[in-house]
Amino acid sequence: MGYRVGVDIGGSFTDFAVFDEDSGEIKSLKVFSRPDQPGEEVIAGLRMLGERYGIQPGQINYFTHGTTVGINTVIQRKGLKLALFATENFCDVLELARLKTPDMYHLLSRRPEPLIKRSMVFGIAERMGPDGTVRSPLDEDSVKRAVQQARDAGAEGVVISLLHAYRNPAHELRVKEIVESIAPELPVTCSSETWPIIREYERTVTAVIGGYVQPRVAHYLGSLQSALKNAGVRPEPRLTKSNGGVMTAEQGKRDCVQMILSGTAAGVIGASHVAATAGVSRCLSLDIGGTSADIAVIVDGKPQYGVGELIGDFQIHIPSVSVSSVGEGGGSIAWVDPLGVLKVGPESAGSRPGPACYRRGGTRATITDAFVCCGLVGHSDLGYRAVEVDIDASRQVVGELADKLGRSIEETAEAIIQIAVSGMYTEVSGLISRYGIDPREYAVLAFGGAGPMLGCFLAREIKVKEIIVPPSPGTLSALGGLIADLKSDFLKTVYTDLNPTNLQTVREEFAVLRERAEQWLIQEQGHIDQAELVYSAEMRYRGQSYEIDTALDPAHIASGNVKAIAEAFHDTHQRLYGHADPQAPVQLVSLRVVISGNSDKPRFPRHELCPGTPDAERSLRVWLDGGFRDVELFSRVALVAGQRLSGPAIVTQDDCTTVIPSGYVCDVDEFTNLRITSEGAAS
Repeated sequence: MGYRVGVDIGGSFTDFAVFDEDSGEIKSLKVFSRPDQPGEEVIAGLRMLGERYGIQPGQINYFTHGTTVGINTVIQRKGLKLALFATENFCDVLELARLKTPDMYHLLSRRPEPLIKRSMVFGIAERMGPDGTVRSPLDEDSVKRAVQQARDAGAEGVVISLLHAYRNPAHELRVKEIVESIAPELPVTCSSETWPIIREYERTVTAVIGGYVQPRVAHYLGSLQSALKNAGVRPEPRLTKSNGGVMTAEQGKRDCVQMILSGTAAGVIGASHVAATAGVSRCLSLDIGGTSADIAVIVDGKPQYGVGELIGDFQIHIPSVSVSSVGEGGGSIAWVDPLGVLKVGPESAGSRPGPACYRRGGTRATITDAFVCCGLVGHSDLGYRAVEVDIDASRQVVGELADKLGRSIEETAEAIIQIAVSGMYTEVSGLISRYGIDPREYAVLAFGGAGPMLGCFLAREIKVKEIIVPPSPGTLSALGGLIADLKSDFLKTVYTDLNPTNLQTVREEFAVLRERAEQWLIQEQGHIDQAELVYSAEMRYRGQSYEIDTALDPAHIASGNVKAIAEAFHDTHQRLYGHADPQAPVQLVSLRVVISGNSDKPRFPRHELCPGTPDAERSLRVWLDGGFRDVELFSRVALVAGQRLSGPAIVTQDDCTTVIPSGYVCDVDEFTNLRITSEGAAS
């Protein structure tokens, strides 16, 4: 027995969650992130685990890791200089993209510049038909010319995305062979190997993002593997994936596009586990860190999934946990524009220099500084004593804004908080409308270093029924990596009508996908015991432009029950859009099999309830809801399951601060979650 370690690298802090396999206890830790030297924070954290808890690297039996290297490479546009090989006469795919306005509320908004300039796109003479037949054979001389042109233009890598390669990848694979034979120094990415979806732009942009970040991610992962080995960590690291699973570091080097949203996905997986354990059937996870605020919908302990999540300015069309960025984080900077209007974000102070109160060189006011000025934060060290809060520094930088606005420091600080919450409210309202949910039926599960600090203020505006703060909210994303299972998606585009004539082909394709999935899991963990297989198909009514991922019963596939498969689609369409047409012909666009291998998961201990009222450490004078008021301060470690306290109150712990406004009560449940409700709802 030993320890299982999960690590999540955020914009400000890197979080560690450690599960003791002997005692079942979960330990947590935070260290400052090192965007200047990615990976150094992991080694620093391992040293601190030894110093603080006596955990040595040789005692670690399992290691998971979520990283932002890939997404940061896209956001900062610091990836490879790529060449794109496209079918001749179809070289404008990235410029054309999708003919829609990026921001529907901004008439002058423009699509972002593609990651590959038009001058770096080279045509390949070939043509594959939509049915997979060869219309024009591949002209290999055109490939050789394209390679020479790409080299002359300074290309550092090649992405190949040919027309209809999702149906027949033969031309793409042959082009790849030619490139590798005459230009072995150029890494090559094929769209059909990255994610073989039907739409040309979506398939191309996904492959481009994968090729753009792959060498940098592979170098980072290789360096991490070496550093962990040198530090004495024996197991190979596993990586959290965009789809909420994990994979090996070796697979991550080859297939890095699958882990580009690993950090945000791990947080939702952790939140889903907390919600399921606490018996919360409908939940909105609210993850607020140092740079961003993200929200996801969780139903019956399972996150919602989708495609088309944003990576910087671009959508990536791989299966991923559906997470929406809804606002700024604790390090987002407040500023006054030339017209004298107070604004917050989008710029963030990040890890360095960070908020002014961190004493790391920050000279501009942030949301965290605003909470410090109101007296709501700063009564204990932050980030497991990584930060000793400098109240005077916060008052100085917020005071500079207050002078410009002609208001007091406290009024300005509260205005910063209100603006941040207002921005989040606007985005969350759109998300609620898109999913068609009633927030009064949902709880908000607040986590991340700043989630519990802001959670009640946002929840008060959207009128949810409850706010939940887990025992270690600041490191829940790292814990999510320990909870995640080995998981992978396998897809085949078939593009055929749903009828008895075609169902034999559908069964055969599903059988191939299942075999590929099982082989993958055997390769990853050595067996397929207790593996879970989920079957689905992307389906639509004939003539529709987009399809719906529809869960299918494998028994209906095996028996050829066309009627049951069609009814599954009609039911899904009815649930999503409020109507269905059972008489309309249905098309199968793509088939998908998702395989998961069950891993040992930490179990949260259940405590006996001891009703009572906790004793406050002391009373504070803070600025809250427009004026000074007395607020009781509680230590999280002193709270006992079954106790109840009333707002206004502040609960401090090593990884975050929870602020409970007036009119709310907080109950500590049997898993020591804080369950915060309005006094009317709680009575």
